[in-house]
Amino acid sequence: MKLDGFGLFVEDMGKMIRFYRDVLGFEIKEDENTSNVYLIKDDTLFLLYGRNDFEKMTSRKYEYVKGLNGHFEIALYVDTFAEVDKAYEDAISKGAVSVLPPETEPWGQRTCYIADPEGNLIEIGSFGKPFRE
Repeated sequence: MKLDGFGLFVEDMGKMIRFYRDVLGFEIKEDENTSNVYLIKDDTLFLLYGRNDFEKMTSRKYEYVKGLNGHFEIALYVDTFAEVDKAYEDAISKGAVSVLPPETEPWGQRTCYIADPEGNLIEIGSFGKPFRE
């Protein structure tokens, strides 16, 4: 079995599309009124799927975390420490919520955390070299 991608269940599709497209630069072509979005980001499938649609499809009601979601993170990698700082500042200036400003960790990674409009944690990090070196 091979990991193909990951998805987020979202309440406000328009707001989430604008965040991932306009703040983080994901290439999303779907209209903001769509019920789901499939896209490839760096060879990984990324999905935004309407929570209500998922509940209808599975004939179940689910409990969803409100506020900052501490169940998982989405990790984005950049090649240099300077790019971590720039990506963080760019995201914050476009409306991302700051969770942890950039800092260099004892294990040598420069990392920061932001949150999307529905509280999902997003890490932007680097070990100071290209990911696949």
